[in-house]
Amino acid sequence: MPAPNPAALDFLLTRRSRPAKTLTTPVPDRGIVETLLTAAARTPDHGKLEPWRFIVLEKPALQRLAELVNTRGAALALDQEQITKAHAQYGNADLVVAVISTPKPSPKIPQIEQVYSAGAVCLALVNAALAAGWGANWLSGWASHDRTFVAEGLGLASDETVAGLIHIGTETSAPPERPRPDLDMITTWVSA
Repeated sequence: MPAPNPAALDFLLTRRSRPAKTLTTPVPDRGIVETLLTAAARTPDHGKLEPWRFIVLEKPALQRLAELVNTRGAALALDQEQITKAHAQYGNADLVVAVISTPKPSPKIPQIEQVYSAGAVCLALVNAALAAGWGANWLSGWASHDRTFVAEGLGLASDETVAGLIHIGTETSAPPERPRPDLDMITTWVSA
């Protein structure tokens, strides 16, 4: 029989992301962030390619990105509501880790599996932050998919994309539980 870890299983069964707009200071210090990143980097990675990297965005960088949102939103002729929402996502944040998908050429590991690994890093980072007592949320948004924004704002190469923006901070209120998937509707058992 396997050796169970009831505390870990209970955490996974009850985990709940915290809305980014409810997160505030204090934020974890560099040592804690490094621990969270270490946990996230233990994500499954077929071929040991490390097809992802981290960019830790502190308040001054987030303010700069909020201003770039305004510039890019206007250049793209986006609706003011879209620009305002994206501006707030960066401008009101205190600490965000951008998880960058960086697929590597590989004859054995398809690019899609490398992208999935980057997504798994995002969830692992959210879970590590939650397990450490912080509030965390995984977001994206139009700016994170705009090639000019990510090149100018984050220095991404043409073959890199943002897998997720992980907001981390102190939660100001615990969100209510939300409906969860009905396992009978999403599960098929195959025995032969």
